[in-house]
Amino acid sequence: MVTHLTSDTFKEKVFNYEANKEWKFEGTRPAMVDFYADWCGPCKMVAPILEELAKEYDGKIDIYKVDTEDQRELSSVFGIQSIPSMLFIPLDGQPQMAAGALPKDTFKKVFKDVLKVE
Repeated sequence: MVTHLTSDTFKEKVFNYEANKEWKFEGTRPAMVDFYADWCGPCKMVAPILEELAKEYDGKIDIYKVDTEDQRELSSVFGIQSIPSMLFIPLDGQPQMAAGALPKDTFKKVFKDVLKVE
C-alpha cells in the first residue's frame, strides 16, 4: 500500500534532514517517494500505477507519497520545482530524482536499475 508522509514521518522513515547534513537513509528496504499535488493532472495519472506497483513489490519496496501543497517544508528541502517528482532511494548510495509522470514500465526499470529490486 502507498503510504502518505508528513515531514515528521518522512524524518522517521526516509531521511532526518534536521539531524543530518549528509544523506542517511532511515529505511530498511529500498523506497520511492512521489511528490504530488491533488490538482496535478499527471500526478492523478501516476497514482493508480503506484498503487499497482505497491501491491506487486509488497515487502520489497516502500512507496511513499508527499502532498507538496500540504508539506511545503519537505518540498523546499528537496527543491521540488515541478510535479510529479519521484525520489528513488536505494538501500546503499545516493537517491535519484526524476521529474514527470512515468509509465509503469519505466518505474519497473528504475526499480531494477537504481533500487536493485525485481
